[in-house]
Amino acid sequence: MPQIFIKDPEAVLDYEVDWSTWLGADTISTSTWVVPAGLTEDSSSNTSTTSTIVVSGGSVGSYTATNRITTAAGLTDDRTITIQVRER
Repeated sequence: MPQIFIKDPEAVLDYEVDWSTWLGADTISTSTWVVPAGLTEDSSSNTSTTSTIVVSGGSVGSYTATNRITTAAGLTDDRTITIQVRER
Protein backbone atom coordinates (compact mmCIF):
# COMPACT_ATOMS: atom_id res chain seq x y z
CA MET A 1 0.00 0.00 0.00
CA PRO A 2 1.45 3.39 -0.98
CA GLN A 3 2.43 5.75 1.81
CA ILE A 4 0.84 9.23 1.68
CA PHE A 5 2.28 12.17 3.60
CA ILE A 6 1.10 15.78 3.93
CA LYS A 7 3.46 18.76 4.21
CA ASP A 8 3.22 22.53 4.12
CA PRO A 9 5.14 24.23 1.27
CA GLU A 10 7.45 25.86 3.85
CA ALA A 11 8.03 22.69 5.90
CA VAL A 12 11.26 20.69 5.87
CA LEU A 13 10.31 17.15 6.89
CA ASP A 14 11.73 13.64 6.91
CA TYR A 15 9.99 10.60 5.44
CA GLU A 16 10.93 6.98 6.08
CA VAL A 17 10.39 3.73 4.21
CA ASP A 18 10.63 0.63 6.38
CA TRP A 19 11.91 -2.29 4.30
CA SER A 20 12.26 -4.79 7.18
CA THR A 21 9.32 -7.05 6.25
CA TRP A 22 10.42 -7.33 2.62
CA LEU A 23 14.10 -7.79 3.49
CA GLY A 24 13.76 -10.71 5.88
CA ALA A 25 17.35 -11.55 6.88
CA ASP A 26 18.83 -9.42 4.05
CA THR A 27 19.99 -5.81 4.61
CA ILE A 28 20.10 -2.56 2.64
CA SER A 29 23.43 -1.99 0.94
CA THR A 30 22.58 1.20 -1.01
CA SER A 31 19.60 3.53 -1.10
CA THR A 32 18.81 6.31 -3.59
CA TRP A 33 15.79 8.59 -4.05
CA VAL A 34 14.22 9.97 -7.22
CA VAL A 35 12.51 13.27 -6.39
CA PRO A 36 10.39 15.22 -8.91
CA ALA A 37 11.01 18.81 -9.92
CA GLY A 38 9.48 21.15 -7.37
CA LEU A 39 10.60 19.21 -4.32
CA THR A 40 14.14 19.36 -2.94
CA GLU A 41 16.01 16.44 -1.42
CA ASP A 42 17.88 18.11 1.43
CA SER A 43 19.48 14.87 2.62
CA SER A 44 18.97 11.13 2.74
CA SER A 45 20.23 8.25 4.83
CA ASN A 46 19.59 4.61 5.52
CA THR A 47 20.04 1.93 8.13
CA SER A 48 20.18 -1.78 7.42
CA THR A 49 16.33 -1.86 7.19
CA THR A 50 15.04 1.70 6.59
CA SER A 51 15.57 4.56 4.14
CA THR A 52 14.94 8.18 5.07
CA ILE A 53 14.72 11.36 2.99
CA VAL A 54 14.48 14.98 4.16
CA VAL A 55 12.37 17.05 1.75
CA SER A 56 11.71 20.78 1.39
CA GLY A 57 9.82 22.94 -1.07
CA GLY A 58 6.90 22.12 -3.26
CA SER A 59 3.85 24.03 -4.40
CA VAL A 60 0.34 23.01 -3.48
CA GLY A 61 -0.26 19.69 -5.23
CA SER A 62 0.77 16.05 -5.18
CA TYR A 63 4.25 14.63 -5.77
CA THR A 64 5.69 11.14 -5.81
CA ALA A 65 9.20 10.24 -4.65
CA THR A 66 10.71 6.82 -5.28
CA ASN A 67 13.19 5.01 -3.06
CA ARG A 68 15.36 2.38 -4.77
CA ILE A 69 17.45 0.04 -2.68
CA THR A 70 19.99 -2.63 -3.45
CA THR A 71 20.46 -5.30 -0.81
CA ALA A 72 23.58 -7.04 0.41
CA ALA A 73 22.38 -10.10 -1.54
CA GLY A 74 22.20 -8.03 -4.76
CA LEU A 75 18.40 -7.67 -4.97
CA THR A 76 16.92 -4.34 -6.12
CA ASP A 77 13.43 -2.94 -5.46
CA ASP A 78 11.53 0.37 -5.41
CA ARG A 79 8.95 1.90 -3.09
CA THR A 80 7.08 5.09 -3.98
CA ILE A 81 5.67 7.57 -1.49
CA THR A 82 3.19 10.36 -2.20
CA ILE A 83 3.76 13.79 -0.70
CA GLN A 84 0.71 16.04 -0.79
CA VAL A 85 1.69 19.67 -0.35
CA ARG A 86 -1.04 21.74 1.30
CA GLU A 87 -1.18 25.10 3.02
CA ARG A 88 -1.60 24.54 6.75
